[in-house]
Amino acid sequence: MIRIAGLTRRQWAALALVLGLAVAFLLPMVVTDYRSFQFTLVIIYAIALMGLNLLTGYNGQISIGHGAFYAIGAYTAAIMMDRWEIAYYWTLPAAGVVCLVSGFLFGLPALRLEGLYLALATFALAVATPQILKYFDSWTGGVQGIVLFKPDPPFGLPLSQDQWLYYFSLAIALVMFWAAWNLIHSRIGRAIVAIRDHPIAAQTMGINAPLYKSMTFGVSALYTGVAGALGAIVVQFVAPDSFSVFLSISFLVGAVVGGLASFTGAIYGGLFVVFIPNISEEISQAAPWAIYGAFLLVFMYVMPSGIAGFLRRIGAWIARRNAS
Repeated sequence: MIRIAGLTRRQWAALALVLGLAVAFLLPMVVTDYRSFQFTLVIIYAIALMGLNLLTGYNGQISIGHGAFYAIGAYTAAIMMDRWEIAYYWTLPAAGVVCLVSGFLFGLPALRLEGLYLALATFALAVATPQILKYFDSWTGGVQGIVLFKPDPPFGLPLSQDQWLYYFSLAIALVMFWAAWNLIHSRIGRAIVAIRDHPIAAQTMGINAPLYKSMTFGVSALYTGVAGALGAIVVQFVAPDSFSVFLSISFLVGAVVGGLASFTGAIYGGLFVVFIPNISEEISQAAPWAIYGAFLLVFMYVMPSGIAGFLRRIGAWIARRNAS
């Protein structure tokens, strides 16, 4: 077995996981509440990108419409909290179930489409959803949206609201990443990947491709819906214009830049989605999107397989050097 500095790859991975969790746990204690808020958004977007990764990275279905499921999850949480005064933590499973059903139902007619045609159908979903939300103003607040209140830490914990929401989001993310890991490494996960790599061979082996594709679409939407519910709780506000088609494009960009078919790629993608636009604006307030585009070009040219793939290649190169 190849070793690097006396440790196997699996031991290095376990060590990196422990160190990453330690850093994630200590982070709110050493940064301001505003930075805690930003890193909470990173966690939330990482959950959404994990959902998109299940669909695009592992199953091969392209979606430019996951901002719609993010909006559905956010509005589910906002309506339950504002109209029915339900505790915020109960809104997460509700948002997940609503988006699971929505994604599964959308995935059924989308089975007739593949590649760019499927991408165009999901793009239409992303364009239409914000406009539809404006017409149900008795529930959604119309163009004015819904204003929420940040929950206080429970049990008298000595944490600020932003710190508590960071830890709450982190706990949800760990559970959902663990569930995704078990799904991908199960028999169902192997079937999902087989449909991406060898669709004809998968159907020949008895895999029900339409069912698995629709199921993957539903599970992917569930992850994005839970992320949307968390986003509504953290940001304290939802409005149709907050979920424009650019959000869906940002999710796809984050998934690709972070690394498709990669769990760590979802985290790297979340960092990109949150911080690169801010950095671009700090560099040039006159043309921030030009700087953003330049960053994106650099990432794509230097890391064509994403940040996660780039780091894997570095690790493999070090392992080969060590073995030789």
